[in-house]
Amino acid sequence: MKDETKEALNNAKDALKKVGEHLKEEIKDKANELKGQAQEISAKLVAELRKKTDAGIMECKNALKECKGNMEEAMEYLRKKGLSKAAKKADRIAAEGVIALRVSDDFKKATLIEVNSETDFVAKNSDFLDLVENVLDLAFRRALNTTESLNELTINNEKFEDYLKQKISIIGENIVIRRVSTITCKDNQVINGYLHHNKKVGAISVVSYKDSNNLSKLQEFTKLISMHVASMKPKFLSYKELDKDLVAKERVAIAAELEKENEELARLKKPLNRIPEYVSRSELTESVLKAKEDELKAKLKEEGKPEKIWDKIIPGQIDRFILDNTILDQRLTLLAQLYALDDKKTIAQVVSEKSKEINDEIAIVSFVNFELGEGIEKKVDNFAEEVAAQMK
Repeated sequence: MKDETKEALNNAKDALKKVGEHLKEEIKDKANELKGQAQEISAKLVAELRKKTDAGIMECKNALKECKGNMEEAMEYLRKKGLSKAAKKADRIAAEGVIALRVSDDFKKATLIEVNSETDFVAKNSDFLDLVENVLDLAFRRALNTTESLNELTINNEKFEDYLKQKISIIGENIVIRRVSTITCKDNQVINGYLHHNKKVGAISVVSYKDSNNLSKLQEFTKLISMHVASMKPKFLSYKELDKDLVAKERVAIAAELEKENEELARLKKPLNRIPEYVSRSELTESVLKAKEDELKAKLKEEGKPEKIWDKIIPGQIDRFILDNTILDQRLTLLAQLYALDDKKTIAQVVSEKSKEINDEIAIVSFVNFELGEGIEKKVDNFAEEVAAQMK
């Protein structure tokens, strides 16, 4: 009986051993399968992250590892490390075509449109330019602000949709009416625009005034403001429009960006960027400015400067402090940007000087700027495969 029991135990052990070996093989196969899937997913995620940030492949891979595959967190991780170059995507813009502008003779109404084609060659075609002119005329007359509204209208006695299809057939490329913006002024406002000679950037701006006699004096000024808008591409009018969370997030990203630049500047033995404590006028409260003023006064006193001349020195130093601590405003807001035609003055200062010059109270009310193909990226063939190959 003992022998039978022993034999049964041995058989059971052998069976368990075989089951164990089988399970090991299954687990190994499953692990290899999951590993392959993980590599495939990782390659796709890295490709997507690189596309969104323009950071290096390995930097994107490490960011995704740190953030456990979370795309949004990985993007923010790269920004905080000063490695994201998402703002520098001009080389990826694929859309061709033109920006077109029309301003009324009385400077009370203006329309800006963007029409895309597949190639730059077609963008110079007479049929294409004829289409652009007809769309611009229709949008201006009807004061349109959406491309969808075009399809509800007729042009040359036919539905706009049919007209566009016919033009596409003749031209031989896909044509897209991408954006339309029309602004009609209120009382005591003037509008003007600027279209660059290459027809790839354009802008319109609205300026308000009090004295109706100044309308003609502000037409050229408003065009110059539009030229600046087209060149510097502000996103907001002033710091008052910036969200607190955006400011806080950008402060970290800007500091990381400047520190990254400092590494190269140090290598070249050039002066380093100062890392600002603040990045927006919204952060420069009265208490912050008062503390800075007190600090400047203490320094002047320590240097032995006569107190009677402090009032001539301190305002300029405060202006410099504000300029150094409003980097975000200068990048995103029109009024804080340095004027494209005189980089020693901000747009706010230019407006103030113009008000004094014509003895009026003028203000920039709004603006619109279009850049051809903005936000449209080139198709990258087999990009995931390229990433996967470099990750091996």
